[in-house]
Amino acid sequence: MTDTAQYPHLLSPLQVGSVTLRNRIVSTGHGTRLASGRIASEALIAYHEARAKGGAGLIITEAAMIDEEGVYSESHLVVDTDKVIPSLARLADAVHAHGAKLFGQVFHLGLEQMSELDGRRAAALGPSGGMSERYHVSGRVMPKAKIKQLIQKFGTAAARMRTAGFDGIEVAASHGYLIAQFLSPQINQRTDEYGGSDENRLRFLLEVLAEIRAQVGPDMPIGVRISGDELASDGLTPDEVLGVCDRLEAQGGVAYFNVTSGSSRQAGSAIHIVPPMSTDMALTAGYAAEIKKRVSAPVMAVGRINHAGTAEDVLSSDQADFCGMTRALITDPEFPNKLMAGQANDVRVCIGCNQACIDRMHRGYGVSCIQHPETGRELKFGTVTTAPQPKTVLIAGGGPGGLKAAAAAAARGHKVTLYEASGRLGGQAQIAQLLPRRAEFGGIIGNLEREARAAGADIKLNTKVDRAMIEAANPDAVIIATGAKTFRPELDGIDEAHVLDAWEVLESRANIGGRVVIADWRCDWIGLGLAEKLAKDGCSVRLVSTGHVAGEMIPKYMRDLWLGEMHKLGVDLIPMARLFGVDDDSVYFQHIASHEPVICEDVDTVVLAQGHRPVTQLEESLSDWTGKVHVIGDALAARTAEEAVLEGLEAGAAP
Repeated sequence: MTDTAQYPHLLSPLQVGSVTLRNRIVSTGHGTRLASGRIASEALIAYHEARAKGGAGLIITEAAMIDEEGVYSESHLVVDTDKVIPSLARLADAVHAHGAKLFGQVFHLGLEQMSELDGRRAAALGPSGGMSERYHVSGRVMPKAKIKQLIQKFGTAAARMRTAGFDGIEVAASHGYLIAQFLSPQINQRTDEYGGSDENRLRFLLEVLAEIRAQVGPDMPIGVRISGDELASDGLTPDEVLGVCDRLEAQGGVAYFNVTSGSSRQAGSAIHIVPPMSTDMALTAGYAAEIKKRVSAPVMAVGRINHAGTAEDVLSSDQADFCGMTRALITDPEFPNKLMAGQANDVRVCIGCNQACIDRMHRGYGVSCIQHPETGRELKFGTVTTAPQPKTVLIAGGGPGGLKAAAAAAARGHKVTLYEASGRLGGQAQIAQLLPRRAEFGGIIGNLEREARAAGADIKLNTKVDRAMIEAANPDAVIIATGAKTFRPELDGIDEAHVLDAWEVLESRANIGGRVVIADWRCDWIGLGLAEKLAKDGCSVRLVSTGHVAGEMIPKYMRDLWLGEMHKLGVDLIPMARLFGVDDDSVYFQHIASHEPVICEDVDTVVLAQGHRPVTQLEESLSDWTGKVHVIGDALAARTAEEAVLEGLEAGAAP
């Protein structure tokens, strides 16, 4: 029995060329770092299979490199030899077994190649040389012979995907990568038939499409991914993109248009590739709508379409024909099935934090999710098995880690009771959501609480756990998730100055002077968020951090967005300085490399973002207790919600 009444457009079929999609929910091409040896690993196959099993209509593989010379990591999918075909066939079989369709994205970085496989800086190729501002790469002019070779390689890559059983092909002409570089009149300065006029700059893409068509046959759908606006000083503008789409429409043969935004080439435009929380929902829907007016093929909108309701609005208003909902599927692979079953309220909603998905990929690790660490770990945690012998589990602490532990343990059939000392769940997530641009982070609390209660965990508030309670309850296992408290270092002069910690400021528990220095050891969301809040409150703000740049430890798209805001607000950013001392109107730092003093004078208030320390009293009281004890999250070491939730899953799966 299915329920499509609430989302009649989103859950309806869509014809894309010769292929019928069962619904309009798409997992778009995105880096996973789950490939191994440049082929589809079992982990990558399991990852995509989970989304097919969860009900997605279409899965598009990550950007598959078509030329080994453009590859910089063994964890990227590469389709330049036949050795990849068997693994791609296993991927296709896994996706098809659950009724989803599978398209493969073919791709080349061009000037955006950071390095080569052996780690040396790349000798990157672009239409007419040039430089990548973001990766500091100086490129070479692509010879015409190489252009012809790459056109053929796009075709042979697509042919390998067809041989493997893929249903369609997507050509990546987006985000300032190679094909987009050819399209851009600012980047492409060639004077031969591949540069100059609009027609000449389009020639490379048209010949790529023609070669793919020749190699895959007449029936296989071929789509194009393009940025509706690259939002970069040297990128494609909306008018230029519309002109490209007009010419593609006139040429014919494009089965669909996947409309995104942004460019990899500049920091301010790159944030739109995977837009973080605080950016608009359905970020590219306006661009998609303009293209949809001019083309006959279906058009896809992407970018912060995290809610089924948002997707339904985009489709029902005729802005697009289907929706890329990649992070929604990362967070909850089952969400299409939940919609079909009329269980929309049970969907785990993406909060747009970018912390364990795109940031893990940027750091070279496999994709996952801060709320759902089973993602990317399907081979280990993808199947929940009932415990052969149910146990009693007591959890101390109702933050994200404790809630995830409760959900995981209860799902296995254990009798779980979670105790939270305060009157509300969420731990530090309650404070984190008070930061500017972080309100959406609070969604993690409701999502994890719902998951824990649905699994059968008993949750009790206003109850502090101590050893006497544990001895009286005599559980089989105790999970300690008591979190952390703010750290206030011993400082010379601290009694003379007006010194506050971050939590006091965010919870409006203190008066703040007009001239503020933020001493930021963490180099994360807290320092940047405090600076924005106080600057907008009218304070003169200096943000002094120990890192090479403020926000050094957070996902780069969120960091870069915030650094842009700091510039607009006039916040004075002082990097590479550690806190040394304070007095009644000055703050003393030491440069972390030169050890020379850095002094901030004329200061009314000092705000400390000096990290946290674990709350360990319960753990210490159980040092000689004979039962099983797991310590997770900040109670183990002060870190982030990502570690807390993962360790909650691990502990909940362990009893």
